[in-house]
Amino acid sequence: MARYSRRDFIRTTLATGALVSTGTLPLLAQGAKATDWVTLGNSGVKVTRLAFGTGSRGGAVQRDLGQDKFNALVHHAYDSGIRFFETSDTYDDMHRMLGIALRGIPRDSYRLMSKITTDHGDPKQRFDDLRKQANTDYFDIMLLHVQESPTWPTDSAHWQDGISEAQSRKIILSRGASVHGLPALRQVPDNKWLQVAMIRMNHKGTKMDSESNSWEATGNVPEVVSHVRKARANGMGVISMKLIGEGVFNHEDRQKAMRYAFQNAGVDCVTVGYKSPAEVDEAITNLNAALA
Repeated sequence: MARYSRRDFIRTTLATGALVSTGTLPLLAQGAKATDWVTLGNSGVKVTRLAFGTGSRGGAVQRDLGQDKFNALVHHAYDSGIRFFETSDTYDDMHRMLGIALRGIPRDSYRLMSKITTDHGDPKQRFDDLRKQANTDYFDIMLLHVQESPTWPTDSAHWQDGISEAQSRKIILSRGASVHGLPALRQVPDNKWLQVAMIRMNHKGTKMDSESNSWEATGNVPEVVSHVRKARANGMGVISMKLIGEGVFNHEDRQKAMRYAFQNAGVDCVTVGYKSPAEVDEAITNLNAALA
């Protein structure tokens, strides 16, 4: 993977410093914590600032724990104050495993987000299937998953209509998209349909959005930050991912990535995938330090 140079870091710092001067960074209350509830833009949906992701290596990391250990991990996160859980229809079996892990916990005490692929299928049937798998009557957030084309806003119109219809029936409470690559990301800030955007973010550009959308290319951090800031200014809630560089960051870089997401980019919420209680505890500690 290409290295993120000192020159790039300085350029990013200057760019984000200019953005900070515009006054659009979210105001963090004194004593803000990882487990605080925050509202995602104008969506009306409140989530904890730190989320529990189930998609590490397509969910393989979480699946390999087995149901019992996964249950224990979810309960540890919940008891530690993380009340926002997210998955996708591309993470094989994770809706079912998450539904089992959350069984018996009051549904109104946590938030659940899913992401759907938009290449084929009937939206209503897909949502019904996922609700059944996850043992839930509704999803708090539903995202269009891995939108990569600059024409995704029109290409996915059928699925946008399906989500909007499900919202009218309270099966889905808020809507958004997860985008990959700069051509797709550039369509996000001014999109009127979106309420929530999921955007990759860290200080090194690792596994972030690039022009070619190559998984191995270093992302253009200043441009990504500019789109995050504009999306938030337009009333969108922003959730960030890849805070640990898809597992390649050391402890120092995991800390730096948390600080960068909130102090420089100004995201609302971050999601991290875990495989142990210690990783949950570390993420909470790192985010608390970033917010201090």
